Amino acid sequence: MGKLQPKLFSTMKKYSKQQLIKDITAGFIVAIIALPLSIALALASGATPEQGLYTAIAAGFVISFLGGSRVQIAGPTAAFASIVAGVIATNGFSGLVIATILAGIMLILMGVFKLGSLIKFIPFTITTGFTSGIAITILIGQIKDFFGLTFNEAPIETIDKVKEVVACFGTINIEATIIGGVSLLILIVSPKLLKKIPASLIAILVSALLVKVLDLNVLTIGDLYEISSELPKPSIPSFSFDTVKAVIPDAVTIAVLAAVESLLSCVVADGMIGSRHNSNMELIAQGAGNICSALFGGIPATGAIARTAANVKNGGRTPVAGMVHAVVLLVVLLVAMPLASYIPMPAIAAILFMVAYNMSEWREFISIVKHSPKSDILVLVVTFILTIVFDLVVAICVGLVLSTLLFMKRMSDETNAYGWKEIDEATDEDNIGLKTIPEGVSVFEITGPIFFGVATKFSDAVLRADKTKKVLVLRMRSVPAIDATGIHAFETILESLDKKGIKLVVSHLNEQPLKILKKSGIYKRIGAENFCPHIDIALKRAEELVKTAENV
Repeated sequence: MGKLQPKLFSTMKKYSKQQLIKDITAGFIVAIIALPLSIALALASGATPEQGLYTAIAAGFVISFLGGSRVQIAGPTAAFASIVAGVIATNGFSGLVIATILAGIMLILMGVFKLGSLIKFIPFTITTGFTSGIAITILIGQIKDFFGLTFNEAPIETIDKVKEVVACFGTINIEATIIGGVSLLILIVSPKLLKKIPASLIAILVSALLVKVLDLNVLTIGDLYEISSELPKPSIPSFSFDTVKAVIPDAVTIAVLAAVESLLSCVVADGMIGSRHNSNMELIAQGAGNICSALFGGIPATGAIARTAANVKNGGRTPVAGMVHAVVLLVVLLVAMPLASYIPMPAIAAILFMVAYNMSEWREFISIVKHSPKSDILVLVVTFILTIVFDLVVAICVGLVLSTLLFMKRMSDETNAYGWKEIDEATDEDNIGLKTIPEGVSVFEITGPIFFGVATKFSDAVLRADKTKKVLVLRMRSVPAIDATGIHAFETILESLDKKGIKLVVSHLNEQPLKILKKSGIYKRIGAENFCPHIDIALKRAEELVKTAENV
């Protein structure tokens, strides 16, 4: 992916006054969009409103400054909401800070060791499954505030929240529900009528005005939280072995999710501006940004696809726009943060309903169910359910294991080994292409990769070769790769052939298998003269070996 250099440095070489104006404009607009979202996502995560802004400011600035993308906008995102809420509830905010710092270190190491490209090996079915699952957990978590319910308990797990909603739905607050409904309606209709003004900002202003003027019995942020407009003071938490041990799984989850979501956002942004991001530099920036966010009292952050898209659409083309967005939010924190106390909680819930809907990927979910193999559907549904019932760590781990097993099964079905004489010429449409096999020679054709899932099938089929033959030809033009278990299968075959006095000739060996066989010593053992580039040459070589054996 090239050298580890922030995109900011390369974009400054040809920076212009015109682009500066566009970046400032885009940064200001993105900040307006990010303001209500940062507050809402912080509350959904069990943090305070200002901590959402701390995150967008600290992480947003650092990630733009160091990032590997020209236009990535970072901050708190919905993907982390349920994870963060669970960590805070279990280990307190200090536990979250430690988990985020550890996750940041992991992300930096991933970038330094250039593991950015490995993210692409996470199947689309898994990312769709856990993203849709997270959307459901966010939606369920906001039902209480949207309807103004009064809970008897304070459940943490999603299933427990569903039970509490059902048990306490009789406490519904009609005035809160109306405010939530009005806010949701504005969020749906406003983008179609007022495209230049963020719908979430309109919903917050209108709902706050209605609650204040009509003196409605609706909880606001100020009723639940003490709003602070002070600058966050950096602090280092006290690390203990027990706390670190307790939050390691959460740190891994945060690191993996931050890596996946930020790099997916980078890919989307690349398509919008015709550029190419540096994934390893982006991971380092994400790590540094999360560490700074944690030290300044924020929550985990990652690249935000919606805010990144808004940046691009409004002319942002360099990391300066993301830095401007962070500075604007800093000014808002210092000047206007107390006004956030008037924001109604049902309006926050409505905003998060829309966030959940937009991130749900329900179209992709339905498309996979309709058009994909049953194995992919199984991975999707399992990951989706486990995300809701348990957590993201369990969902991703099980999803990856299941995907790997199903992939192995699929590859084993594609790999085959058969002797030409075993083909039924009456039903084989391609029998006209079969070569004339010399007397005393048997030919086996291998198709598909020879790996640990199918190595036994490969060796068993070849070892069925006629014992009366003098030479065995392996045609391997359709074998793209071989692993250590495949090498062991080769050794087993060679030992068996040696005992039977049968020579081995290999035809059309591809680059990777050839390299592996040379490294293992099998190439030398078989003999370079017995590796032929084409089946015709291999058959002639086999015929020579038969004649030599007969003359001995």
